[in-house]
Amino acid sequence: MADILRVAVIGAGRMGADHIQRLHTRIHGAEVAAVVDIDVERAQAAVADIPGARAFATPAEAYESGDVNAVLIATPGFLHEAALLEALALDIPILCEKPLTPDAESAWRIVEAEVATGRKRVQVGFMRRFDAEYAQLGSMISSRELGELLMLHCRHRNPDTPPGFTNEMLINDSVVHEFDVIRYLTGEEITSVQVRLGKASSKAPGGQHDPQHVLIETESGVLADVEIFVNAQFGYEVSTQAAFEDGIVDIGGDGGAYLRRGGRWGGVVTPSFIERFGTAYDVEVQAWIDAALRGEIGGPTAWDGYATAACCEAGVEAQKSGEKVAVELREKPELYS
Repeated sequence: MADILRVAVIGAGRMGADHIQRLHTRIHGAEVAAVVDIDVERAQAAVADIPGARAFATPAEAYESGDVNAVLIATPGFLHEAALLEALALDIPILCEKPLTPDAESAWRIVEAEVATGRKRVQVGFMRRFDAEYAQLGSMISSRELGELLMLHCRHRNPDTPPGFTNEMLINDSVVHEFDVIRYLTGEEITSVQVRLGKASSKAPGGQHDPQHVLIETESGVLADVEIFVNAQFGYEVSTQAAFEDGIVDIGGDGGAYLRRGGRWGGVVTPSFIERFGTAYDVEVQAWIDAALRGEIGGPTAWDGYATAACCEAGVEAQKSGEKVAVELREKPELYS
């Protein structure tokens, strides 16, 4: 195996730029060898302060340079399938930001392509699994120290949304994280999704009904609900309450310094996902690198990406119909068992 990953980062936008700096300044066992972006000037700006790193317009150009042995995909989701298939054909380690692909059909094609290689090469970027509080809650669930898990109550709040953020994106770009973390915490597949639309915020842009209430059920009957509120104005907040037979556990609540000054009291709410989950991203990328150097993956699989895509499809259908919609999954390949 290689003694260091020389990573091509595909996509130099907000998420890609964050990963480029992470790989360059905080991660060991890897370095940025290339940055790929259709906007070559943006790619060049991203590598300007990284000795030896080169900018390219296409992944093929980066691979043909002969200086790349791993890839991190951070482009918009609709571009993921082609990038994943190209990297799988090269048999190199892959970290793909969520979603694996935007729909279950294309995600299944990635699963089939990976199964054909005979080993897991794709790790999907669901960073919450690497957050210390989520990991602690997962341990409490698996140990059954508080008895059986009965319900999960999730809150996912963003201050606002960028232009073009559609109603469907509340499910596909936001609740997708809850779908994955519920699967992670329970160790079960999600069987059904229902979405209820109540009173809408006047802060929501045209064509977007915000907030929404998502109701989820797992194989054993664990019930979960998600408040998705993407124009909450006050900041970025992701939290979960777990109801057990013998207790209640809350994670992701207020933290940091609590200040009293000038007749006021309080603290600071994180402005975005990067601040809230910055450490989790560091742990996630390091886990991917450490595992890749062993010829393995260190987190969510292509199957996890496929399963969450199927959940999102059910969620969007439920969003439109208001009905309880079953999540339909193909048979799980032996590779992921």
